[in-house]
Amino acid sequence: MKRLQFFLRTKLILSFLGVIVLGGILSLIFGARLIRDTLLSQAQAKVRNDLSSAWMVFDEKLGDVKDIVRLTAARESISEALRGGRKDVLLRYLSRVRAENGLDVLNLLDEKGRVFLRVRSPGASGDDLSKNSLVRFALERRTVAGARIVPREELLGEDESLAAQALLEFIPTPKAAPREERRETSGLMLQAAAPVIAADGALVGALTGGILLNRTCDIVDRIKGIVFRDERYKDRETGTATIFQYDLRISTNVKTEAGERAIGTRLSEEVKRAVLDEGKPYLGRAFVVNDWYLTAYEPIRDIESRIIGILYVGTLEKPFLDTAARVLRTFTVIAALCTLFLLALLYASTTRIVRPLQRMALATRQIAKGDLSHVVDVKSGDEIGQLADSFNRMTSELRAANEELVHWGKTLEKKVEERTRELRDIQEHLIQAEKLASIGKLAAGVAHEINNPLGGILIYSHLILEDTPKTGPHYENLKKIVKETTRCKDIVKGLLEFARPKEPEMVPTDIHDLLEKCLALMERHPLFQNIHLQTTFAPGLPRIVADGGQLQQVFMNIILNAAEAMNGNGTLILKTWVDPAREEIAVEFTDTGHGIKDEDKKRLFEPFFTTKEVGKGTGLGLAISYGIIQKHRGDIEIRSEAGRGATFIVRLPLKEKSA
Repeated sequence: MKRLQFFLRTKLILSFLGVIVLGGILSLIFGARLIRDTLLSQAQAKVRNDLSSAWMVFDEKLGDVKDIVRLTAARESISEALRGGRKDVLLRYLSRVRAENGLDVLNLLDEKGRVFLRVRSPGASGDDLSKNSLVRFALERRTVAGARIVPREELLGEDESLAAQALLEFIPTPKAAPREERRETSGLMLQAAAPVIAADGALVGALTGGILLNRTCDIVDRIKGIVFRDERYKDRETGTATIFQYDLRISTNVKTEAGERAIGTRLSEEVKRAVLDEGKPYLGRAFVVNDWYLTAYEPIRDIESRIIGILYVGTLEKPFLDTAARVLRTFTVIAALCTLFLLALLYASTTRIVRPLQRMALATRQIAKGDLSHVVDVKSGDEIGQLADSFNRMTSELRAANEELVHWGKTLEKKVEERTRELRDIQEHLIQAEKLASIGKLAAGVAHEINNPLGGILIYSHLILEDTPKTGPHYENLKKIVKETTRCKDIVKGLLEFARPKEPEMVPTDIHDLLEKCLALMERHPLFQNIHLQTTFAPGLPRIVADGGQLQQVFMNIILNAAEAMNGNGTLILKTWVDPAREEIAVEFTDTGHGIKDEDKKRLFEPFFTTKEVGKGTGLGLAISYGIIQKHRGDIEIRSEAGRGATFIVRLPLKEKSA
């Protein structure tokens, strides 16, 4: 079977096109996931904040009920009328309070918790409500409010219309958890209770009032208006809010397929298990009645912390998915246009590469026909141009050789040998070039492994240096090897110390002892021979809990930097004192060096930032020192002006602070 043949340009275009297409596909895959995840995470964060706003509306409504009951119970006329048994006066006033404030229930109880007056049903009284936890707190002279499950018997005692309002038949709901019941007869009420106290301070009774939430949508609609601003997407409301009685929707603006409020539908099993069974908030994607929403659920608890319902807010997931799809489509179109542009650019580039080769192929055919006067017209400075020049020289030499063959046929063998030798030299040159290229690749690979034997180089160079006389010709060179190798090692060590700092070993530590040790170590240093040292140590400086070794490393680094800033000639002042207001001790280092520029102060503790000459610092010393002081819950303060020296103040807490 004959193999399919491709021209060079086609091969180049197909090769680069394959790389471009593969990169584009991978970018689309990862970009789509990134866009989707980013949009959904931002939407989920918004829903979490929306739930906080919903709780504010819910608590505000509960607070309104509490204030109404508290202020009404505090009226002196209520206590006097209750003591005097004047039901007619109480009924007229409390009926007006209930009507004006939209309360479903308003009851006046005596001091034993029995109903003295039921405003909604004045004829029904005398029943004992002392077991009601809210009433119990009110009889203890406390005003309380909370959500409460009201059983059907109590609702019937108030009014049959309230019992009918609370009665809800379950509507089959996809993904809901199975329940044996088929309807709910009790109701969820926001209720408050307050004591009724006479002028002489005696408790004469209690006042309770509440709003039944079943089939009442004022709260959820207010949440939707405040939080979601009644936004719509494709004729659908994007934001929804719901109050659940256990897992039953009793107040909601979630709509069914028929466009009605989904009152009577139930919670999905997954959310019920998390919120009602485990008592945890639920944040995430959830199926709500007939569509997917980004949701937030939190349990509603009664005054005794029992879970009796759920407050929910959610936003439709589809707008975010559609936005992600639009962004992805835009990204795809841009990628396709970029691919077309790159193809045009690639075609132009390959034309510039292939055209000289086509000319050379044409020249070879002409020469094969015997036209030794043909010249390849390529004037580029790259390898193709060099090859064309060599090709032209070759044809010129062939032409000259042919002329010599005509004139001097007898010297044909000699010319052939010379030409053969030249070709052999060219071949050897190409072989040598390939060897050098291979060696270059090998060297590049070895460079990745050069850090491993660095420690061995340092050890053996030290040993050779110790055995070499100082007057020997190689001593200085060996010192440079040791110095530069040590610098490489210090850079790696400093980087590791900065990346993986060791946790401090906290023990009682005397700062003055540490400073004395640092000065004793530095007094023989060449830089300190012409430096005047002044110390002012606070007497009786308390010991602190710290890692002495790490603090000594910080002090040594600051002292050495000060000596280098003064070029070994100046005054170094060390002070210590106690700052009782901040509960800290302070260690101050002041030098008379060249100071620090304002623009350098901000970057002084950045890793690898240094103002020293190249080769004289790694830029890690102060960064490591700052990390150590932070581990000790302290701080480093810098005061300096360019040309006027610098002051470093290390502040450390007197008492060990927790992380």
